Amino acid sequence: MEERLQKIIARCGVASRRAAETLISQGRVSINGVTVKTLGVKADSDKDEIRVDGKLIALEETKVYLMLNKPRGYVTSLRDPQNRPIVSDLLDGVTERVFPIGRLDYDSEGMLLLTNDGQLAQRLSHPRYRIPKTYRVKIDGKLTRGDVRSIALGIDLDDGLFKPESLNMEKFNRKSSWLVLTVSEGRNRLIRRGFQALGYNVSRLVRIAIADLRLDALGEGKYRHLTPGEVKRLAALLASSGGKDTTRR
Repeated sequence: MEERLQKIIARCGVASRRAAETLISQGRVSINGVTVKTLGVKADSDKDEIRVDGKLIALEETKVYLMLNKPRGYVTSLRDPQNRPIVSDLLDGVTERVFPIGRLDYDSEGMLLLTNDGQLAQRLSHPRYRIPKTYRVKIDGKLTRGDVRSIALGIDLDDGLFKPESLNMEKFNRKSSWLVLTVSEGRNRLIRRGFQALGYNVSRLVRIAIADLRLDALGEGKYRHLTPGEVKRLAALLASSGGKDTTRR
């Protein structure tokens, strides 16, 4: 049910209604990625993604933590103007409103975490926490030893270096190479751009792990709930990562 945005913000405990109106007027509130500055705008807390200072807000409810094996051809979003399949289409039986943590490209596959825990989602996706993510990558052609050395030193991109924390050759032939690499950054299409800078096309990109969570035998398009122990380990990792959470509450 739609209601005034400032009322939703207040019910989520972020600020009083009057203070929420100030947040809106200052352009610090967004609905589904669009900044809102006009008072009187309405939203549906069950359907819309509402953020204050970039931080996802949600009504108090049972916290849900999911791992999804995202197939190719799905958008990591809750809505798509082009009417492409979205990842929430795969969550049959999940009644809570959950949001993806970070993103996987339309053509990328593998582990995607979803939750209604806004604080954990914010921290896991924030670059200051440098959460390691591991991928299996297939490139066209055989990666040369020289290019392996270049990657180890770092490849210059427009927005900084592409320098994986680890890179291992899994298998290769004349036509293609499978690699396993770990990065702790979430820059847009970083891996694809890094290999492209060396002249290689990435034909498959599969995320197989986030921190110590592994995809393992979870089938394509399937999801499971994280165990309490897995959630606890994620929280502990964030607490020990050295990142200082400065997001507004």
